[in-house]
Amino acid sequence: MAQPISTDQQQPYRWVILAVSTVILAIIMGQLVNGLSVYFVPMEASEGWRRGDIALVNTSGLVGLAIGSTVMGFAAERFGIKRVVLMGIVATGVAIALASRAAELWQFYGLFFLAGMFGGGAISAPIMALVGTWFTIGAGLAIGIASAGQALGQGGMPFSGAYLIEAWGWRNAMLAQGLATLVLLFPLGLLLRDPVVSENTVALSEETPSGLRNGLITIWLAIAVVFCCTCMAVPLMHLVPLIQGRGFSAPEAGGVAMLMLSVAIVGRVAFGKLTDIIGGIPAYLLASGWQTAFVFGFYFLHRLDAFYLYAAVYGFGYAGVMTTIIVTTRNMTAPARRASSLGIVMAFAYLGHGIGGWQGGYMFDLTADYRWTFANAAIAGVINLLIVSALWITVNRQPALRAT
Repeated sequence: MAQPISTDQQQPYRWVILAVSTVILAIIMGQLVNGLSVYFVPMEASEGWRRGDIALVNTSGLVGLAIGSTVMGFAAERFGIKRVVLMGIVATGVAIALASRAAELWQFYGLFFLAGMFGGGAISAPIMALVGTWFTIGAGLAIGIASAGQALGQGGMPFSGAYLIEAWGWRNAMLAQGLATLVLLFPLGLLLRDPVVSENTVALSEETPSGLRNGLITIWLAIAVVFCCTCMAVPLMHLVPLIQGRGFSAPEAGGVAMLMLSVAIVGRVAFGKLTDIIGGIPAYLLASGWQTAFVFGFYFLHRLDAFYLYAAVYGFGYAGVMTTIIVTTRNMTAPARRASSLGIVMAFAYLGHGIGGWQGGYMFDLTADYRWTFANAAIAGVINLLIVSALWITVNRQPALRAT
């Protein structure tokens, strides 16, 4: 990982880095985190597969993403972020395109695992680390903007997928999204570069701001985000089929998800700025508390207008979770270990996403209802809040604390 750029090197090109990173995150992570949600019903109808088994396709991708995030964080520090990201773009596009022609579920599991490990894993943590390094001032806001791009993709990819499925069928829709990834993103990836290092720039520190061991902070945050993202994954993966189960069409259900994640764009930027003002952990607790308080309420809605209104309220607060996780990890870990630490934390985050998506499908198959799917999400959110609160108390007891 390159050394940080000095203040006089805060050149306009950092905005190119931010814009490119935002678009790449939108398209790649929009497909891998919850883009499959709009495919559940048509795959179930055309192939006869159980919803829990289909959800495991997404889970396999997120497990791959979890493993890949850990490995690629270290790889980015050694080989450079640009090379790693370009590999991730190619891996994602090819794997999704091939998956569109898969005939058996095990083929989907394998291809989505590879897309997650060598695709999303090579992009999520390395790009966020790159943005955080280019922006030595206002890193929280910059990360919030990049994270907002991911929110746009998590709404836009299912939303566009719903219309593509209605027009071309689910296989051709998936093929189109995979090919678009290659055509649009590879040229953009060529614009990425590591920050310039001046002769007067000091080496990145191996010490954490709080004085706690870097490994301890990394693992503490990693355990917390498993539960946080188990909670987060349920609406992302199961809100669309929940709404369809209430008698509404796929585009109508996709529109609710699109609104939720459009509002999330504003929420991610707002919470990014908030971290610059009150600190990473307090902002994380606020966003995670918001998510936990509202997630179970989706189950009790039956009118489309109620879904729209509730999704907008939920979306603003939930959106801040990923932004504040990333900023908290950046602020609390050793600068020299940001890419690898963030890779580990994001690995556990995507593992939580996989657990949340899978348990949602499993509980639906078990009960033919989504009550326990959304209830379990709220329980996981409470556990996360307890773990993060314990970290906050521990950090604030450290006399060496300089920033959170």
